[in-house]
Amino acid sequence: MNPYLLSVLLGIVEGLTEFLPVSSTAHLRIAEALMKLPLDKSACLAANAACLQDVKYWEMYTIVIQVGAILALCLLFLERIVGFLRTFPQGDRGDRNWLTHPISLTIVAFAFTSAPALLLRKWSEKNLGSLDAMAFALLIGGIVMWAVDAWSDRVEPRTTHVEEISLPQAVWIGLCQTLSAVFPGTSRSMSTIAAGQLAGLDRPSSLEFSFLLSIPTMIAATGWDLLKEVHPHNTAGVIAPHVVMNSERWIVLLIGTVVSFIVALGVVEWFLAWVRRHGFTIFAIYRILFGIALLIWGARFIGA
Repeated sequence: MNPYLLSVLLGIVEGLTEFLPVSSTAHLRIAEALMKLPLDKSACLAANAACLQDVKYWEMYTIVIQVGAILALCLLFLERIVGFLRTFPQGDRGDRNWLTHPISLTIVAFAFTSAPALLLRKWSEKNLGSLDAMAFALLIGGIVMWAVDAWSDRVEPRTTHVEEISLPQAVWIGLCQTLSAVFPGTSRSMSTIAAGQLAGLDRPSSLEFSFLLSIPTMIAATGWDLLKEVHPHNTAGVIAPHVVMNSERWIVLLIGTVVSFIVALGVVEWFLAWVRRHGFTIFAIYRILFGIALLIWGARFIGA
């Protein structure tokens, strides 16, 4: 396939799925496998250095195009973030402090995500490419999301604005987001949205805090993953070289990043409007069906 067209398609997948509770990791992994991208280092080590270069490039590509989605979210929430900065630390209503302001709570939630994720990173890396692990995470996550969303319809939310979120709620949401780092296919959005609803947040505030928390989380995760890819490291006894870039590779990378930025801009605004009217049920059903399909046909059509 033409690399430029391939980059457009992968950018669309990234932009569509990064902030929806359906797992961008699973969708990108499957899309890359269907497009026959070289992703298996062990197979390349038995081939040649050029093959290993291709593997490293596409691994880096998958990481970098997330920057487009991050920038889209930052742009859409810029006014909101500036407003939070202006009211720090008292908040809009004057009832917040250095520890309970939304900015502080976002940092707290991020800390309670990153610490366990770093401790469990070897487990995460072991399961990163497993279709079965992704399929089960999609399936179980969909069931949990559907059950939590249905339950939240029957109870009165205690928190209806991000400015009302408490420290224990932020800690709980941060800890639950760790699931997405440890189990590929879980989805950052799914884990934080469901956690927020269980903690007493209504749908809009759960979604907004999920978006706010995703900004430092994605910046840190993308930076960490990118550092690992561009720095030489030992791969099955062989020191993997730096990714060698040429004009075509730079253009392909730029196309994917720009496309993911444009698509994510539209998706985030649509998602906010949809959730306010309809909730998360449709995404839960999609996850369940997708997970079942992967378990049945994934290995046959995509590979392990």
